[in-house]
Amino acid sequence: MKIKLGFFAIFGIILCLSGCGYTTKTLLPEHIKTIYIDNFKNSINIAAEITNKHPYKLYSPGLENQVTRAIADRFTFDGNLKVVKSREEADAVLSGELLEYTKEPLRYDQNDEVTEYRVRVVVSVKFLDLKDNKIIWQDGQFGGESNQRTEGSLVKTEQAAIDEAVTDLARRVIEKTIEVW
Repeated sequence: MKIKLGFFAIFGIILCLSGCGYTTKTLLPEHIKTIYIDNFKNSINIAAEITNKHPYKLYSPGLENQVTRAIADRFTFDGNLKVVKSREEADAVLSGELLEYTKEPLRYDQNDEVTEYRVRVVVSVKFLDLKDNKIIWQDGQFGGESNQRTEGSLVKTEQAAIDEAVTDLARRVIEKTIEVW
């Protein structure tokens, strides 16, 4: 009995010490402690030719500013990197541009009326290490999304769906930056 108990105790200690490989620390280089978030540029081309895939272009005034604020707020909330007010005091810079805002029908009722939309905000993002002057990651089609119901108990305004899509986008940007997959 003592042998079994000792074996399990040693096995338990080894298991605890080895861990599972998960960490709550950032995988960024040690020298990156601060980040400057450049104002996102709005590059939605509302004059672009209409296609079957994109039958119309949507524009929400100030959406690029909302994206910039949401990302800065999320970095502040996360706490792994300190958000600074100027590029000169930063170790890294996150910059990007708003490429697309779409609202696609998902569900229809029996009268062919849309009852649910998918709202999507797409940006191009680049995360730059200023000390080494190297791009840590970049993505030309990074998105956040939300659903908007137009009837029933889960009705949501378009602005509420945009807010949720921007929050989702900010969360994904921070995860990609901090976890550096």
